[in-house]
Amino acid sequence: MYQWDFSILWEYRWLLLQGLGVTVSFTVAIILGGLFVGLVEAICLLSRFTVLRGISLALIELFRCTPILVQLIWCYYALPIVAGIEMTPVTASLLALSGYGGAFYAEIIRGGIVSIDTGQSEAAAALGMTPSLAMRRIILPQALRRMVPALMNQSILQFKNTSLVSVLAVPDLVYQGQMAAHDSFRPLETYTAVAVAYFAILFPLTIFVRQRERKLGEFA
Repeated sequence: MYQWDFSILWEYRWLLLQGLGVTVSFTVAIILGGLFVGLVEAICLLSRFTVLRGISLALIELFRCTPILVQLIWCYYALPIVAGIEMTPVTASLLALSGYGGAFYAEIIRGGIVSIDTGQSEAAAALGMTPSLAMRRIILPQALRRMVPALMNQSILQFKNTSLVSVLAVPDLVYQGQMAAHDSFRPLETYTAVAVAYFAILFPLTIFVRQRERKLGEFA
């Protein structure tokens, strides 16, 4: 019978903590990048210009309909050849995960914007506001409240997606866990600890999102 021994992990605590720090930092970066990409794509989807709508829709479907792991590998190995640029594992991971998250954020943001009554836009126009000013001051602030639960759920998925960057040797929690497992010959304890670390962060976040959803439902 297998004898569990988690004490061995104490020797690798700083390695795992360093990996956790990289994972959290990566998550923040790809959430911010994804939100920016998603906002731009959502606005383009709602644009009156057919070309902008077409480009945005094509990018969204490209990222939504291909596996994120394939996107990571393509950005690291193929994009430098196609674009003729240097690409580090970190840069490739940021581009792929921000683009992937942005595709889903875009649909959330677009749905939030179109859920606002058109009378709001008409009232803003009657006050002399330009469409862009009305979007910033009237539409988006109202839509944001409705988008928060969905945006947070997608951000939780983004956190979990960071575990894939280990395939490009980005020193995140999973990658450092692999190093510790190979060095200690204790993969079961190591990967259990990695799973517990993810759960300890994500479970409180999911509870918080559910509470926010209930509160918003009460005020709907």
